[in-house]
Amino acid sequence: MPTYRIREAAELLSVSDDTARRWTDSGALAATRDDAGRLAVDGADLAAFAVRHAAEAAPDPSGVGRSARNRFVGLVTRVVADGVMAQVEMQCGPHRVVSLMSSEAATELGLAPGRRAVAVVKATTVIVETPAEARA
Repeated sequence: MPTYRIREAAELLSVSDDTARRWTDSGALAATRDDAGRLAVDGADLAAFAVRHAAEAAPDPSGVGRSARNRFVGLVTRVVADGVMAQVEMQCGPHRVVSLMSSEAATELGLAPGRRAVAVVKATTVIVETPAEARA
């Protein structure tokens, strides 16, 4: 399993290096010293910590139950519509989500910058990539 230096662990958890160090100092995040004497976090431990400390998703304003589990509540930041199609961009926490839909659908939904919306992703294909050094 790979290990991550504090800077890398902090980046993966979307926190500052200082926050990651406080977590290791308090024992909340297990760390050891690598061969160079620097703090390192085991990849499996980091993954488990990330799951336990994941930010709570914003509540879905619709209250509707759906089978799709990938739901991102956020704000519409841009709508570009032509005669037939619209490109709708949303900021959902740290994630930028882009959807293509008919202009008619975007108009019917009242999509405009500043409007709260939920991006629901139900896909049969999810592409996973790893950096080259991870495959070595």
